[in-house]
Amino acid sequence: MKTSIATVSVSGTLREKLEAIAAAGFDGVEIFEQDFIVDEGSPRDVGNMIRDHGLDITLFQPFRDFEGLPVGPLRTKAFDRALRKFDLMQELGTDLVLFCSSCHPESLGGIDRAADDFSELGALAAARGIRVGYEALAWGRHVNDHRDAWEIVRRADHPNIGLILDSFHTLGRGIDPETIRRIPGDRIFFVQLADAPKIDMDLLYWSRHFRNMPGEGDLDVTGFMQAVMATGYSGPISLEIFNDQFRGGRPAAVARDGYRSLISLMDDVRRAEPEVSVGLRDFPARIDVQNVAFLEFASRGKEARSLETLLGQLGFARVGQHLTKALALWQQGDIRILINEEPDDFAGSVYHARGTSICDIGLSVSSAADTVARARALGAEPFSQAASPEQREIPAIRGLGGSLLHFLDGSEALSDVWSAEFTPVSDAAAGAGLARIDHIAQTMTYDEMLSWSLFYTSLFNMTKSAMVDVTDPDGLVRSQALGARSGAFRITLNGAETHRTFAGSFLAESFGAPVQHVALATDDIFATARALADCGFESLAMSNNYYADLASRFDIPDEAFEMMRKYNILYDQDDQGEFLQIYSKPFAGGMFFEILERRDGYNGYGAPNAPFRIAAQKRMMRGKAIPKL
Repeated sequence: MKTSIATVSVSGTLREKLEAIAAAGFDGVEIFEQDFIVDEGSPRDVGNMIRDHGLDITLFQPFRDFEGLPVGPLRTKAFDRALRKFDLMQELGTDLVLFCSSCHPESLGGIDRAADDFSELGALAAARGIRVGYEALAWGRHVNDHRDAWEIVRRADHPNIGLILDSFHTLGRGIDPETIRRIPGDRIFFVQLADAPKIDMDLLYWSRHFRNMPGEGDLDVTGFMQAVMATGYSGPISLEIFNDQFRGGRPAAVARDGYRSLISLMDDVRRAEPEVSVGLRDFPARIDVQNVAFLEFASRGKEARSLETLLGQLGFARVGQHLTKALALWQQGDIRILINEEPDDFAGSVYHARGTSICDIGLSVSSAADTVARARALGAEPFSQAASPEQREIPAIRGLGGSLLHFLDGSEALSDVWSAEFTPVSDAAAGAGLARIDHIAQTMTYDEMLSWSLFYTSLFNMTKSAMVDVTDPDGLVRSQALGARSGAFRITLNGAETHRTFAGSFLAESFGAPVQHVALATDDIFATARALADCGFESLAMSNNYYADLASRFDIPDEAFEMMRKYNILYDQDDQGEFLQIYSKPFAGGMFFEILERRDGYNGYGAPNAPFRIAAQKRMMRGKAIPKL
């Protein structure tokens, strides 16, 4: 499979685009005419520069408003423009050009008229060794359906005239992609891909501003590609993305996401239709996450002691000390938290950059080796550091903000890491009924949300919920929840657009620390609340107005309601069940813990309570400084 991406998909100068595209692993590029025109190099120089990056020129585009013009000056000029572009392409060193269906106000309809134009053009193209691909624009004046475009190509009946398919133009109009299966694969010259969120707006505006990578939107791009590959198509698979956010993004990040999305998509296609060859090397399927194996804090000195005090107030016990490192293991139920004070390893560098923060997330997976193999196939960065003889080599990759994701499985090498590397410590605590990690909340800039949503959903067997807006007194935070299909692993991605929001302030204060809060689950939040109080835990205070409103909205038994008010427990209810939450006071620049109980199938995250929780956190920030660890 030859991978490709249109230069218009990536920000920067043409040279910056090419460098990013090549580094991401693509085989070729579509040269968007504007990117070529603004470059100072000659066509031959630009072509050589592209090949010097190890890339092929898979397509030159776009040529607009060609077919169906009335006989006369307009039609003559269209053919003259085409010949000039053919000459340009020969100097560039590419043989395929995209002609999109006409939007010209004077173009005339008629399948045969258009076919005659392309038949005549095919002869001119053949004389120069050029192939012409015809694409139906979703907003084309007369041709806006790939079925009509194929009929024009079929009637033109020239080997140098073929069809170009674009997933957005087909799926955006709601056309059944199964109709593609009837087209001979050798008559499809090129395939372009883009996803998009479902938005009810003008097709042209939607296309020009809101396309995104496959897997980042709501279109059935996988079904589209299944139909394409079933035809026997064997040409390039290319991305053509128009997106305002990407235009302002870093070229390397956008190109990397594009490559990841393309490889993940084609892996889905081959698994959905195993009898169809997609030309993709084999690598493991999406990985099932079984649970969060551990969370590791980078900390030091007094800050580490304060963190230990907080963990003790939450009912955790220090149960182990690493054999060779300044690394303590704290545990309650199935929750493991590490405090790493080692100055010379990865955690030490994180502490110097960000202070006390979560630097490493450990996940229990079906196969650690398969997880890293899939991650590397999708362009993730592996991680390793020098280990002492007592340490097990735990597979890892880089995550958000340069943090780490380590993977543990039931293999002989990894199953006993806790007993093999840690000396037991008899520092038992009664516990507070906290049983497991419910979810992890990661904070990032809004521009990064699509990227990290794609990262998790392409690597792990996860689904994503609809994005929601969370109201902060000083702005909006976008939030999207991702969850393993089993419910064993959940993560929320929170995108901050301004440093004035609570999430944005944390991001600025921590210099990009990836985890802002951890939600710990209990099966009886009232018993846990009492136990926490006995341990000296102080919850985030909620206003009397919150509880007055709560009483007006829900029929809560008096005893339960008084417990909620006493222990600052927040409440939500939907058609599936009930949700109860307690929050710690913020620490370490804006981190916090959440304690929650889900009842009767509630799968949300208490979003209606978020504005009140944020307001309480900001009141505390205004009233006194956030406790520093």
